[in-house]
Amino acid sequence: MFSPMNSETFLLDSGFFGWLYKILTPIEWLMTQIMVLFHKFLVLIGMPSEGVSWILSIILLVLVVHACILPIFVRQIKSMRKMQALQPKMQHIQNKYKGKKDPASREAMSREMTKLYQDNGANPAGSCLPMLIQGPVFMCMFYTLSAIQYIANGKRAPLGAFDKATAQDFANTSFFGVNITNNFGMASVSGKVVIGIFVALMCAAMWFMQFNNMRKNLPRAQMEGQQYKMQQAMTWIFPIMYIFSGFTMPFAVLIYWLTNNIANMVRSMWQVYTFPTPGSPAAEEKEVRDHEHENARRERAGEISLEEEELVQAKEQAEHREDQGYQRQQPKRKKRKK
Repeated sequence: MFSPMNSETFLLDSGFFGWLYKILTPIEWLMTQIMVLFHKFLVLIGMPSEGVSWILSIILLVLVVHACILPIFVRQIKSMRKMQALQPKMQHIQNKYKGKKDPASREAMSREMTKLYQDNGANPAGSCLPMLIQGPVFMCMFYTLSAIQYIANGKRAPLGAFDKATAQDFANTSFFGVNITNNFGMASVSGKVVIGIFVALMCAAMWFMQFNNMRKNLPRAQMEGQQYKMQQAMTWIFPIMYIFSGFTMPFAVLIYWLTNNIANMVRSMWQVYTFPTPGSPAAEEKEVRDHEHENARRERAGEISLEEEELVQAKEQAEHREDQGYQRQQPKRKKRKK
């Protein structure tokens, strides 16, 4: 990815990117308003106008975005669970029309699958919603934080809440000795080290999220074969690809990106812990935890444990079978037809 900081004109305002970001202007406007609002609040409680107040404003903006996404994320998980429960019925419909490629059969299969989704409240596209939201948000954040330096220098028109004075205030901010409008090429030697550490942490958070999902949240039946090996390879390929992008971005974007990746990692770990995929190692661990929690609850309530309950049930079933064994069943005479 090219850096818009290497030109006297803001390159993201021209060509295809200029057209794309023009469409996203409402999101950019909203994000600048939220960030400046956070900055004003932090200054009001005693923080300096230049410096950490802008860093915290970026971090708080990330948290606002994730708070908005969380309800959608939970619905996505529930939708995925419904889709998994419907797999046998979906397979039955697919087998029913297997080998039939005529338009009538394809339309009938599509109609039956749609009815199956509607009857069970499942949405095949539900898992894409968080990504569809986060993608434009990240693009707008990259655009906004890259444009601020140009606004401060008077080379670009104001953007949302960032007029020239506000942009200059932002552009004077440094974090760990690095100006937040600088990228790797513009930074000093010590600044390059700091940016390198941020890029490494950013990629490490992304790698761990994918690795943890692969290790704990895949059904054991899927942990083999060529497809599984490809998934393992992708856990390394994506973070490595983002290293090159990270070195071209302004430091402010790296702060946003690192915070976003950490938030994604924490949310993913919570998902694996709370809503694991059935048949996965995480699901097995959750069964053990739920078992222990239920026993602890019963102990506090003065009730018998799950193990003791199973023994009582087994004893009652054995006594029932023994009683049935001593009762001789009298043969029933068939009624003769008259």
